[in-house]
Amino acid sequence: MKKYAACLLLLFIVTSLLTGCWNRRELNELAIAVGFGLDKSGDNSYQVSVQVVNPSEVTGGKGGGEAPATLYTAKGHTVSEAIRRISNTSPRKMYVAQLRMVLIGEALAEDGVAESLDFLLRDHEMRTDFYLAIVRGATAEEALKIMTPLQKIPANKLFASLETSEQTWAPSLTETLNEMVSDLLSKGKHPVLPVLRIIGDPELGAKKQNVEGINTPTQLKFSGIAVFNYDKVVGFLTEDESKGYNFIRDNIKTTMDHAKCPSGGKISFEVITSKTKSRGKVIDGQPQINIDVRVTGNISDVECKNLDLLDMQTVNMLEQLFSERIKTLMENSIHTVQTKYGSDIFGFGDTIHRSNPKAWKKLQEDWDQRYFRNLPVNISVDVSIKRLGTTKDSFLKNLKE
Repeated sequence: MKKYAACLLLLFIVTSLLTGCWNRRELNELAIAVGFGLDKSGDNSYQVSVQVVNPSEVTGGKGGGEAPATLYTAKGHTVSEAIRRISNTSPRKMYVAQLRMVLIGEALAEDGVAESLDFLLRDHEMRTDFYLAIVRGATAEEALKIMTPLQKIPANKLFASLETSEQTWAPSLTETLNEMVSDLLSKGKHPVLPVLRIIGDPELGAKKQNVEGINTPTQLKFSGIAVFNYDKVVGFLTEDESKGYNFIRDNIKTTMDHAKCPSGGKISFEVITSKTKSRGKVIDGQPQINIDVRVTGNISDVECKNLDLLDMQTVNMLEQLFSERIKTLMENSIHTVQTKYGSDIFGFGDTIHRSNPKAWKKLQEDWDQRYFRNLPVNISVDVSIKRLGTTKDSFLKNLKE
């Protein structure tokens, strides 16, 4: 009995010390941020734009006819200072745990992004599964103002579009904050980020009429890759060069490509699987890279009138044709980066480091300017066609003029 009473007394003392959720915050007290925009504002200062969800307009209710999201902007000497200044206009405290996209204006990206990213990595509420992108030819604020169809919240639309595009279209990629910081700290690879463009009139895109018709006059479109040298953007890759980059980096999930038929016309090839292996060697103090790519896929559509797909020699010819096409994409991407930018975004330095750590200690200090610019890269591509489609021969072959 005494033991039982002692247990009750101990339980009473423990429960009396519990204070509940002392730091809890009600949902109606928070402004849920889903998009961040970082822009340069004068010397050594930032303009921060925060896209906040308007809950009454995205729930099942009718809403009040307001915009589904609200954009707050403020300037500050640091990113955190600018965000605190938003409290002058926002009735709620910013909640950043649901952040989906961080957009960086081109001017800030050219000036350097490392200092502005420190807050995102340091804040204890910030998750790091959001995506980063560079806004080319415009500011991040302008991009976050564009109203988008299908997805009411523009930042959610961008997040979904980038994920879908990476899965189905080779020139696209996603980059999280942790991946960006890892590349910034690496001596063997410089960062890259996807590029976002505003297609159309930004002022019209910020109005509700942009999404009222079947045609959207102003759109947000991911296009290509931004090349960094440490934390500064030094250039941009074209769509084909971005595709070559992703083949080199083994980032291809599935995609579509085409080649010209020997007798005229075009033929499309759907990549089903792609695997890239890179190996580094150092011979007499000189590094080199060997890349092997294995691709399987299907013929998607045929616009060639004189092509016999029932002949195995034709299939072998097409496999060689697409192998050369992919190899050319990769070679052109490497040539552009080596000659124009001199920034090892491919991670060839990391490859050399893994294969020969002792040699890398001597190579790393002059890697970008001396070794990377003149680095021999040997590429081998093997394409295997698995399916020709339900129609073995194109009807165009028998089409009368």
